Amino acid sequence: MKISKRLLKNVLNPIGVLSLLIMCGACEALWKKNEPEFLARVGQTYLLRKDIEPLLGQGMSPEDSASFVTSYINNWASKQILLEKAKINLSEEKLAEYDALVSDYRTDLYTRAYKEALVQQGSDSAVSKDQLQRFYELQKENFKLKEKLVKLRFVALPEQFLNKDEVIQRLKRFEEADISYLDSIGVQFRKLNFNDSIWVSVSRVLDEIPPLTLENADKHLKKSQFFELEDANGVYLGKIVDIRNINEIAPLSYIEPTIKQVLLNRRRLDYLRKLETEIIDEAIKKNEFEVYTNEE
Repeated sequence: MKISKRLLKNVLNPIGVLSLLIMCGACEALWKKNEPEFLARVGQTYLLRKDIEPLLGQGMSPEDSASFVTSYINNWASKQILLEKAKINLSEEKLAEYDALVSDYRTDLYTRAYKEALVQQGSDSAVSKDQLQRFYELQKENFKLKEKLVKLRFVALPEQFLNKDEVIQRLKRFEEADISYLDSIGVQFRKLNFNDSIWVSVSRVLDEIPPLTLENADKHLKKSQFFELEDANGVYLGKIVDIRNINEIAPLSYIEPTIKQVLLNRRRLDYLRKLETEIIDEAIKKNEFEVYTNEE
C-alpha cells in the first residue's frame, strides 16, 4: 500500500499517525519493502524507517508498536523543529561557539573510547602483594581510621532457643570441634558470622546487631570482650577478637581494595602518558605530524 505525501505530512499529528498505522495494518505493514523509505520530514531532514525498526521490540503488540512509533515521530519532529528555529534565531557567534563545543565533545568521545580500548589491551591489571605492602608502608599515615573496626564472631538466636548455654561455651572457646558443632546447628540461628579474621566497621556491626547502639558500643565492643544482648527478636551472642580505634592506622587487609585501585589508576595514567608520547613520535617519523614555526 502506498502512502501519499499528504498523509506523510500528517505524522506530526498523533491522531494522524495512529490513523496511518491502522491503515497500514497496525504496524507490520509499515515495514514492508514496498512502503516508502521515509516516515517524516522536517525541512530538509527526513526520518527513515530504518531508524525506528531496530527500536521495536519483538514482543511488542501491534498497539504498543503503534504507540511507540507515534511517540518517537513526534519527539523527533519536536527536536528537529526546535533545532531549525535555533539555527535561524541564534547569532552566528553563538552557533559557531556551539559547533566548536560539539566538535570538541565528539573528538573527546572518540579518543577516550579508543584510549580505553588500548589500555584494556595493553595494561596489566594484576597487583602483587609486595606492591600492596610497599605502598601501604610508604603511605600508611594517610590511612588513619575515621571509624572503629572490629574482628568478631557472633550468632543471633531465636526466642526460646534451648541450648543457649552450650552455644555460649563453644562460641567463647571456638576450637575446631566447637566450630564444627556450631556449623552443624547453624540452620537454627537467625544470623551468624564465624569469620572472625576479617575487619568489619562498627557501623556494619550495629546494622547486624540492633541491640548494639552508638551509646553502648564502647561498653560491649572491647578486645576479648564477650557480649550477650537481647531484643524482641531473640538473643545476640558475640566475641570480640580484635579492635582498631579511630585515628589508628587501618589494617592493610581492610584497605587493600582501595590501595589496589589507586595503584591501577596510577598505572593506567602512566600507560596513557607513554602511549600519547609514542603516538606523537610515530606520527613525526611517518611525517604525519609537524609543527610550523615562524623563524626569522
